[in-house]
Amino acid sequence: MMSAVGDAVHVLPVVCAIKRQYPASHITWVLQPGPATLVRGHDAVDDIVLFDRARGLPAFVDVRRRLGTRRFDVVLNLQVYMKAGIITAFTKAPIKLGFDRARARDLNWLFTTHRIPAQPIQHVQDQYFEFLNALGVPHEPVEWRLGPWRAEREWQRSFLRQFDRPIVPIVVATSKPEKDWLPERWAAVCDALVGDFGLAPVLVGGRTARELHAERVIRATARSAPHSALGSGLRNLVAILDGSALVLSPDTGPLHISVALNRPVVSLIGYSNPRRVGPYRAFRDLVIDAYGDPGEEYAATMESRPGRMARISVRDVLDKVEHWRMRYASRNAPKS
Repeated sequence: MMSAVGDAVHVLPVVCAIKRQYPASHITWVLQPGPATLVRGHDAVDDIVLFDRARGLPAFVDVRRRLGTRRFDVVLNLQVYMKAGIITAFTKAPIKLGFDRARARDLNWLFTTHRIPAQPIQHVQDQYFEFLNALGVPHEPVEWRLGPWRAEREWQRSFLRQFDRPIVPIVVATSKPEKDWLPERWAAVCDALVGDFGLAPVLVGGRTARELHAERVIRATARSAPHSALGSGLRNLVAILDGSALVLSPDTGPLHISVALNRPVVSLIGYSNPRRVGPYRAFRDLVIDAYGDPGEEYAATMESRPGRMARISVRDVLDKVEHWRMRYASRNAPKS
């Protein structure tokens, strides 16, 4: 699994379960540099082989060189795209387990020797657990063990000392513009968090052009400019989210990190199907579903629906914040 941060979070319960069942196992993960910074140091991951897709063909050559001398018992191809199939072909293992033909894209099934049984599309996390079922490995209890690591606690304490009230990280942008919410509306939410809820909004994410643009608009529009922690890095982001009272996020990696840390998260979802990518098992009552039409019953699918994030109003978000205050605020106190 080489791609997005959110997918990396979903893989962690898989590796945790394997390690729990087979403590002596050695787990190697082929992963892109970004999400690798999130999982490096995890106690269930023994080795990371970096795949830097931005390098083009040399990236594949490098991974082939690094994998070519190794022998594995099982390869789990958790990704359905051609790049994952090619790298699966580089590995030497008697069992290469992948998705069934109906769910595998780009002829990905051609690169595997075994496939999980065909199933309807379901939540991404549950789809990954199908691989554990095929291996006879129980996935319960679901564990992420994402941290913060002990060495990161001092940075977390230092960061939180800046604030005299509980913090609310706001994820200002995602990997796709279609998943983003309007910066002007985030600014209005920031004002309400400060004035009506006694909370401190903190802008989090990377430093891409869209994230920096959102930061400028929010800070220029909000009456009380929120603190910005953009570009803090994924491990520091874990510490920030872990120390939060509440998180506000569109469909992107920090949403799933928040769930893994058991931090309440208001999810703003319109482009992607929330039954497939929404928060796993927790905080479903904090989801703002702009994907479905009123009264619509829909199944988990991979269908995207562009243009729906603008349906979400400031009032929608603040109603969920109020719901959080009534249901979660006292029992999910932030850690320190």
